Amino acid sequence: MAVPISYSIRNLTARKTSTLMTALGIGLTVAVLLSIMAMVEGLRTSLEASGHPLHLLVVRKGATAELNSIVSPTTFHELRTKPGIARGEDGQPLASLELVTVIVLENPGNPQGINITLRGLAPVGFAMRGIRLAEGRMFEPGRREVVVGRGLVNRYPAARPGGVMRFGRGEWRVVGVMDAGNSAANSEIFADLYQLASDQNRPDAMSSVLLRAIDAAAARALVNDIQTDARFNNDVIPEQQYYAMQTSSATPVRSVGMLVALIMAVGSSFAAMNTMYAAVARRAAEIGTLRVLGFSRASILFSFFLESLFLCLLGGALGCLMVLPLNNLQTGIGSFVTFSEIVFEFRVTPAIMATGVVFSLIIGVFGGLFPAWSASRKEILQALRQV
Repeated sequence: MAVPISYSIRNLTARKTSTLMTALGIGLTVAVLLSIMAMVEGLRTSLEASGHPLHLLVVRKGATAELNSIVSPTTFHELRTKPGIARGEDGQPLASLELVTVIVLENPGNPQGINITLRGLAPVGFAMRGIRLAEGRMFEPGRREVVVGRGLVNRYPAARPGGVMRFGRGEWRVVGVMDAGNSAANSEIFADLYQLASDQNRPDAMSSVLLRAIDAAAARALVNDIQTDARFNNDVIPEQQYYAMQTSSATPVRSVGMLVALIMAVGSSFAAMNTMYAAVARRAAEIGTLRVLGFSRASILFSFFLESLFLCLLGGALGCLMVLPLNNLQTGIGSFVTFSEIVFEFRVTPAIMATGVVFSLIIGVFGGLFPAWSASRKEILQALRQV
């Protein structure tokens, strides 16, 4: 004969204080895990949204990022004549010569400043990325003007429209804000290529070339053509693959977060175990009565085990509620590839919340199995003597 499920639920509600305190501890453990997962998911989503499937990034052979790459304007003019490159409405090849460097911007939380990616490019590079201006206007070629990514506006006072940035040989005015969706361009600043090259004293040392192929077959042919051409000393990386490599930035944070969550999970398991052992000791007479009424050891074991699962399930639900306010919260993380900050938003997805619930149930399994076993092994007479 099975013990009714309502019996397990009623016992949890009968001791509200210990139930809520244990559930809260489990909820905090789940919240730590989910916050780390939401951060990693947000970064992954941001980087996966970056790049076009037909875009190819040409960098110096052996370069790990645009920042440590050098491509000459001469190489660019030779590359843009390659067959297989798509053309724009004006009939010109969709090829963008770009200069990438890093500047430091201060924010209220870090007076020493944070590295931000500054990209010099021509209008064709802006058009290839399909970015729209959310505010203001585009920078004018030959002038010290910049447009900033939407993710930088609220974090850095100098990045607000009308603000002034000081780098290179002078001051640069913010004339527009660009909305690049979820992509990494929201963490960048765009300026006129040749004005930036002049300010940085790099007229013949650009960083990369962005090409758009006609189709997937043309993209593969272009990669092979450029990398086997003896005139060039360049690597060709699909743009989406380049950004995917930057997810390594979250690895240390994820590893530390998972370790903390694991340590907290062990503590939560002991807390649940302690709560259930206390319940077993307090309800010894009940256990004896259940045995007298004909309930088997297995049904009593299952009842107490189920009670532990319900307790931890409540904790899991609390953890999910705690982490929900993080959804779409903007933050930034330093990239080991670009040596600058990537701005992104936390993503608390249904899959992440389901993981939190499963995680809480695992805590319940380890926290409830031994107390439930202890309850089921009590002898009838020994239990009834404790009335």
